[in-house]
Amino acid sequence: MKKAGLTVLILSVILLSGCVKTQKNQNHDGNGREVSGQEEAPLTVVFEGHDMEGNVVSSDVFSDSKLTMVNVWATYCNPCLREMPELGELAGEYDREDFQIIGIISDVQEGASQKSVDLAAELIETTGADYTHLFLNESLYFGLLEDVTAVPTTFFIDENGEILDIVVGAMKKTEWEEKIDALLEEQ
Repeated sequence: MKKAGLTVLILSVILLSGCVKTQKNQNHDGNGREVSGQEEAPLTVVFEGHDMEGNVVSSDVFSDSKLTMVNVWATYCNPCLREMPELGELAGEYDREDFQIIGIISDVQEGASQKSVDLAAELIETTGADYTHLFLNESLYFGLLEDVTAVPTTFFIDENGEILDIVVGAMKKTEWEEKIDALLEEQ
């Protein structure tokens, strides 16, 4: 158990090496390779983790909506925290069959101290980010976050678990709405 905890801790440090203020669209395949005109097979995301209430959440959650926004954030990241109130608003403005948001707390891993868990819970409540948030674990890291180098990073995933787009950095609500609506139109 200690080895697994140490592995997740090391992965967390690597993952959390940056905090980005501005949005940058990345057109790549989810493995860090840029896609240039040539169509590659989509990457299917598979994971299992726990939410703030201790419930098991797996990649099966993607089948609940046509489009899932997975927002990777950290408790120390001001751009992350600034955009979370608007993400909370967005979560409530779309029909769940069409769109949902899931947060991944990249600097609080499963089994973290109660102090870390309480801080994350307080930030979620304060920002009004009333949607599912998952703790970091090895399954999430290797299933989705292996190439994430900055927070916030946001993945858009279809109902089959395939990554449609990745955005590095925070955006305003109107920018997120444009992206969400455009992706939903394509579905």
